[in-house]
Amino acid sequence: MQEQPVIIIGAGPSGLATAASLNLHSIPYIILEREDCFASLWKKYAYDRLHLHLQKQFCQLPHLPFPHSYPRFISKQQFVSYLDDYVSHFKITPLYCRCVELAVFDEITKEWTVKVRNLGSGEVEEFRGRFLVVASGEATDPYTPEIEGLKSFPGDVLHSTQFKNGKAFRDKNVLVVGSGNSGMEIAMDLANHGAKTSIVVRSPVK
Repeated sequence: MQEQPVIIIGAGPSGLATAASLNLHSIPYIILEREDCFASLWKKYAYDRLHLHLQKQFCQLPHLPFPHSYPRFISKQQFVSYLDDYVSHFKITPLYCRCVELAVFDEITKEWTVKVRNLGSGEVEEFRGRFLVVASGEATDPYTPEIEGLKSFPGDVLHSTQFKNGKAFRDKNVLVVGSGNSGMEIAMDLANHGAKTSIVVRSPVK
């Protein structure tokens, strides 16, 4: 068992920002990440054309501003580079391939016990701390709804986390389901690459 005052679950931007702030106050912590890298949503599961949807001054992490050379709306590649510098600057060292299976608070000792599965060795590891920060994000597990006929559909079916760009879809008929930020941007990217793109919207577009 390992003990630290603070246990952070997730090494995305929120988890990294928490770790950096703790570092500045010399508060020991441990950061647990299910994937094999930090910011995995940005590094592994985001499409190429993605940009931050807010101006950069609203998106930088605490204690380290974006480079002055960055444009107003930052690209995926620029944000990943910034996060690389952020982790290096604050000497953040997450434990990777750790999948949290249980987190329990003991009312007597006033401590958290967190059990994780080491995805490399398969062993269960245990961590204990006074404070638990859950920074696992809201989009960690892709969801594909049950759609009648989807399993027998002969074409390719991709979740947005699997989409990189529209190069492979030129002259193909593509249906995008959903009109959120990802759906609209992916539809535009497909159209820009010559795909015959349609989009399904649940509610009227206002």
